[in-house]
Amino acid sequence: MSSTLTDTHLAALLDRLFQQADAATSPALAGISHEERDRMMRSKTGYLAFYGQLKDLWLPVSRDTGRLLYMLARGTRARNIVEFGTSFGISTIHLAAAVRDNGGGQVISSEFELSKVARARQHLQEARLADLVEIREGDALKTLARDLPEGVDLLLLDGAKSLYGDILDLVEPRLRPGALIVADNADYSPDYLARVRAAGSGYLSVPFGDDVELSLRLG
Repeated sequence: MSSTLTDTHLAALLDRLFQQADAATSPALAGISHEERDRMMRSKTGYLAFYGQLKDLWLPVSRDTGRLLYMLARGTRARNIVEFGTSFGISTIHLAAAVRDNGGGQVISSEFELSKVARARQHLQEARLADLVEIREGDALKTLARDLPEGVDLLLLDGAKSLYGDILDLVEPRLRPGALIVADNADYSPDYLARVRAAGSGYLSVPFGDDVELSLRLG
C-alpha cells in the first residue's frame, strides 16, 4: 500500500511547514493575557475579532494529529471530507493525501482569514494536491451551510472552538453512519463534548491523546 504522505517531496514540504509554524509569532497575542485568550476562544460573539488578531499564527494540528488524520481517513477509505478551519493548510494536506491514496474524492475546507486562504492554496499547489481541495472563504457558519456532499466520511473541527456544536449542526445531516469526527482542542468547547459524549446522542466518543476528541457517528 503506497502512501502519498511519506513521499519524499511531500514529507520534506510538511517538515518545512511545521518548522515555519513553530517559528511564527503574533505581536497582537503578546498583549492578551492567558485568561483573556481563554475567554475569547470560548466566545460565540468575539471569535472573528480574536482569530483575526492571530492571523500571523499558523495554529496547526500537531505532527502526530496530522498523521492520525491521514490514518483515519485512509483506513476508512474516506472520499468526502469536511474541514472547519483551514489556516495555512497543514491539516488539509494530510486529509487530501489520504483522499488521493483512497482513489480520489474531495476535501471541502473553510477559512475566514483571506491571507491564510492564499497561503493554504499555495501550499496545496506545492503539495500537488490542490485538485482535491475546495477552500471556501468566509465564515464557516455560511460557507458550510450549503452544497455539501450527501455522504460525508470525516469531519475535522479545528476552527473557532465555540462553534464546534454549530458546525456539527450544519454537517450532521450529511454524515454517513460510521463517519468520524475529529475535534482538535475540544476542551475549549465543553458544550460540544457534552453533546457527543451523551448517552443516546447518536455518537460514540472518546478523548484521544492530549488534545483530540474522536467521535463515531452511529447508524
